[in-house]
Amino acid sequence: MSFSSPSPCPSPSSLPTSSLPCPLPKSLCFCETHQRMLVPHVTLPISTRNSSQNTPSRPHNPVNKTARSCTQKVSNWINKNGTNLVHQNNTLPIKEPDNLNFGKENSRLRIQYLVSRIKASPSQRIRIMEIIHRDGGFQTISDFNDLLMALVKADEPDLALNVYSNLSSYKLVPNCLTHSTMVWCYCKKNDPIEAKRVVDHMFDNGFQPNVATFTILINTFCRRGRVQDAFDVLGVMGEICCEPTVETYNCLLKGLCYVGRVEEAYEVLMNIKKSTMKPDIYTYTTVMDGFCKVGRSNEALELLDEALEMGLTPNVVTFNTLFNGYFKEGRPLEGTALLKQMKDRDCLPDYISYSTLLHGLMKWGETRAALRVYEEMVEAGFEVDERMMNTLLRGLCRRFRTEEDLSRNVYQVLERMRNDASVVYASTYGLVIEAFCIRKEVDKALFNLHEMVRVGYAPRMITFNNVIRALCVEGKVNEALSVLVLMYEGGRIPNRVSFDILIDHFNGHGRLWGACNLYGAALKQGVIPQNKPRKCSVEIKAQS
Repeated sequence: MSFSSPSPCPSPSSLPTSSLPCPLPKSLCFCETHQRMLVPHVTLPISTRNSSQNTPSRPHNPVNKTARSCTQKVSNWINKNGTNLVHQNNTLPIKEPDNLNFGKENSRLRIQYLVSRIKASPSQRIRIMEIIHRDGGFQTISDFNDLLMALVKADEPDLALNVYSNLSSYKLVPNCLTHSTMVWCYCKKNDPIEAKRVVDHMFDNGFQPNVATFTILINTFCRRGRVQDAFDVLGVMGEICCEPTVETYNCLLKGLCYVGRVEEAYEVLMNIKKSTMKPDIYTYTTVMDGFCKVGRSNEALELLDEALEMGLTPNVVTFNTLFNGYFKEGRPLEGTALLKQMKDRDCLPDYISYSTLLHGLMKWGETRAALRVYEEMVEAGFEVDERMMNTLLRGLCRRFRTEEDLSRNVYQVLERMRNDASVVYASTYGLVIEAFCIRKEVDKALFNLHEMVRVGYAPRMITFNNVIRALCVEGKVNEALSVLVLMYEGGRIPNRVSFDILIDHFNGHGRLWGACNLYGAALKQGVIPQNKPRKCSVEIKAQS
């Protein structure tokens, strides 16, 4: 049976409603004969054909003898050429079994050993596979499937494809597990079209994929945004009486929300509720996420209340979905109330919870609330990244201009960044210096200006002038002149404002000689100050 020509997409109201509990497996179990070997905790009956019927009996095969020694040769070659590589990658060598025959248990151990060595020594994988091909490969299709599955589980789909391409050379006939593993392999490569072709081939050869195989394929189509193809697969499942699980529907819901078809996703959720199949918290979280992405966080919150009424326990992902929705809609303060509700339900916030809420509060100008979340985040043991620390510090500095009580918080955040070796951005330094100047904490302003130059930043001219002005106001003229020197040392020429501030201060304190020196220095640099030494001005008028 093939689904090369897909049937029309069923409406959500017509979707199958019966339940077959089956978690979406991270590692698939495709055949009963391989359940214990592959997935100890997941039992999924699948095939309508016994895999042993697809493997011809071979009373005598000259390949068998070489197959028993094939893995031994690979192991010897690895031990000779690859051991150092393993140790260089800080991976402990794996002890080899003493018996190298392809018995049931030893085959599994040997496959695990080979895959571990391939992972530890990527540069040697081609040589390892060449030895396997040269020495006859595998005695049974079961041995072949073991290696194929192990490679896919180890995230080596390209190597698995290479192994599969040589199947005919081993004189082995693929069974249901072989094909199902290849479906998973192509899905790992994010290639659902090829995975679908494998499923077509399975139907053509009398094999029937199980619900886990279909769910993996549906999930891959949905991740690619090809929701119609996913519904076509669901239609095929209905034709062969393969009952979808709640995980199958979760994949479809995620695909619908991914392409913005939130209303359809909600309708599917309602139909699931009416059926004998019960939605889980992931079902609700998926639809909540869809609502939040289109600015409908209130409806997402209603779904959370509904899930709680059903006795479901929301997890950290559920709450993070709402945090993200509130942030996008400019309602970050509602996220702080949600954070309290989250902790009241014994659901500990994670890094994403805090960082999403913190970022939203800072973006929408809720600096004091952001400061409280930041302090709670640090107390919980999370590290705040330097980008967010800089954003928080800049926000505090802007509020510090009018709210003097934030002085301690500004200094604490700045000191924490120094202690954590976080990079303070140039724009952050500029606002810190400006804030200290406004609050007349000129010593801190001068210290941070020198530190800014020391770490390699070139302060803006307005930053230099802010410090010069603040020092002059406090009567610290010598320190103000040192800022002028600092500008020259950095290859910067003070502008007219810099000289005007200093000349005006010297004039005000009757230090006319100093004012004249500054005026002359400015003229030599091609700068014509607006303020002039008062005595010089009188003399010029008398001469005219």
